[in-house]
Amino acid sequence: MADGMTLLERVVVPVADEQDSRATAAAVSRQLDGVESVVAVHVVEKGGGAVDKAPVEQRRADAAAFLSVVESRLDDRVTVETRVAFGTDVAETVVETALDAEATAIAFRPRGGSRLVRFLSGDTAARLVTDPELPVVSLGAGNAVGSAPRHPASSPPTVSSHGGDEA
Repeated sequence: MADGMTLLERVVVPVADEQDSRATAAAVSRQLDGVESVVAVHVVEKGGGAVDKAPVEQRRADAAAFLSVVESRLDDRVTVETRVAFGTDVAETVVETALDAEATAIAFRPRGGSRLVRFLSGDTAARLVTDPELPVVSLGAGNAVGSAPRHPASSPPTVSSHGGDEA
């Protein structure tokens, strides 16, 4: 982090799909104090030699649609940049994008799913916060857009700025 920059000055925000884009934009919008710019990124996961799930152009178009949701919901309050990244490891690609964008932190909204689903697909959230190369801010699981909050006040973000090997 450059001298004089605050923790959340330039934040990379990964989004997975359209619903996640809406929920993530809502979560980020509640935490914009001190944020100057948001770099929204969608990682197109490559198969690492396996056949891709959909043609690259279709996946690029889908990514653009997901990212436009974030842009439209935040660009009147903060500078928003969008990026489509390609990689075989989503967490690693998000970190690489953040470093390339000279981000001060990564802010993400943990996604649901059963333990089995997370085990089989890899837990991106856990990989992001384990020994991070820059601070990682969890925006909380939050609620679906339009649903009532679970608590009267919104919860503050959780920050991890180092690996979990300390006592």
